[in-house]
Amino acid sequence: MRSVFYSPEIRHSALKARPNRAAGKEKEMSEIIRIGGLDVRFLQSKEDTGGSLDVFEMTVHPNARMPVPHYHESWDEVACGFTGAITFRVADQDVVLNPGQSIFVKRGVVHSFRNDTQEAASCLCILTPGVLGPAYFREMATLLAGGSPDVAKMKETMLRHGLIAVPPT
Repeated sequence: MRSVFYSPEIRHSALKARPNRAAGKEKEMSEIIRIGGLDVRFLQSKEDTGGSLDVFEMTVHPNARMPVPHYHESWDEVACGFTGAITFRVADQDVVLNPGQSIFVKRGVVHSFRNDTQEAASCLCILTPGVLGPAYFREMATLLAGGSPDVAKMKETMLRHGLIAVPPT
C-alpha cells in the first residue's frame, strides 16, 4: 500500500507554483470547506473534468475523524499522504497513511478515517469517476454548523450523494 510515484516535495512546489488547469483553462484556487475537524479544498471537480474525476486536498486536524463508516457504490478513491499520519479503517483493518504513501479504496469497500495524533495531517484524494463534487461537503458543513446534527438529514445527504453509511462493527 505504499506509493513509489509520489513525492510530498513535488506536490508542495507544484501547487504553489502554478494555478489549477481545467480543460486547458486556468482555474482559481477553490474555497476551503470546513466540516468539523476536516478542511476540504477541491482542485478539480466533476464539473471541471466532465465527470472524469474529483481531486481534493483534505486536512484532518488533531483527533478529528470521519465517524461514519461508509462505502461508495459509484467511484473508487485513492488518497496520497502529504503531511502527518491519517489512520484509514478499510475493510476492518487499520492502515496508517504517512507522507509519500497512498491507499486505494475500491468502490463497495467500507472505510472511515481518523487522525489519532496531535498534529494536522493532509492528503490528496482522487475519486474516479468524478461524481461527488464539492456540493456534498458544503451540505454536510451546513448540517454540522448548527450544533447537534440531525442524523436523519446527514444520512439522507450521504445517500443522495452516493455514500452509504454502515453501522460500526
